[in-house]
Amino acid sequence: METATHWNNAVFLVFLASVVALEALWLIAVRKKKFPWRESLANFSVAIIKRLIDLVTYGIAGGLVFWAYEYRVMTITVDNLATGIVYFLLFELAYYWHHRWAHKIRWLWATHSVHHSANHMNLSVAARLGWTGLLSGGVLVFMPLAVLGFHPLLIFVTLAISLFYQVFLHTELIGKLGPLEWFLNTPSHHRVHHGSNSRYLDKNFGGVLIIYDRLFATFAGEEEKVIYGLTRPLFSYNPVIIAFDEWVKMFRDLRRAQGIRQAFGFLFARPGWRPRVKAPEFSEVNAGANAETKKL
Repeated sequence: METATHWNNAVFLVFLASVVALEALWLIAVRKKKFPWRESLANFSVAIIKRLIDLVTYGIAGGLVFWAYEYRVMTITVDNLATGIVYFLLFELAYYWHHRWAHKIRWLWATHSVHHSANHMNLSVAARLGWTGLLSGGVLVFMPLAVLGFHPLLIFVTLAISLFYQVFLHTELIGKLGPLEWFLNTPSHHRVHHGSNSRYLDKNFGGVLIIYDRLFATFAGEEEKVIYGLTRPLFSYNPVIIAFDEWVKMFRDLRRAQGIRQAFGFLFARPGWRPRVKAPEFSEVNAGANAETKKL
């Protein structure tokens, strides 16, 4: 199985490199635009190391989901269209919340921010994924599907198909897709998701579908030019810095924590959280000074 996983990873990276090259040629030859070669190479450097890490972590993550399946409340076989639709909607719901929490909880954001730190949008960004997914615990979100009764292999195959679909969302070559924009996650919707514009922050968390963003009021359409990257941009092509930048910042903040409450906030509150600064107490000295000021 390890050999098969290694082979699949290699095939995927070769495939992705091919479509990125085609995208680059089209942008340069037809659109007369520059292509961010250096950042794209950094994206692939991050991807190669991640795939090597995955050879170890996939087994652990898979083991957790199989363990959860042992405690399933029923056994659900997806052998007809109706059951398949229900399963897919449940999977997309799990993915939506996994993705949303990855933006709202700093411990998860430390891994996911790697994907958002690219300052350009092209297909290579799809490969720019954090190395610490197992540490963040993202797999826990999919375990309820196994407990409900869906087989772990079905869950992992669905996730692989979903992520493969999402590769093609990372491009500026495809415009809006008409009626499909209402229910599918499209390149336009995903460009918004990668935007650091204030109106685009924490929007469009869907995987294949966009319906849950519309349902839970996290949807935004592409209405202005997207500024890609983080609100505080990361300008580095070093894969180690890219992979651990947010972890370093998080633990640097943790060192300054005054008490358990602040420590918890730095680790699990929203990214950018800071403790409230206590206002100075109103003393008799201040009152006297204010009184003298009023007299003047």
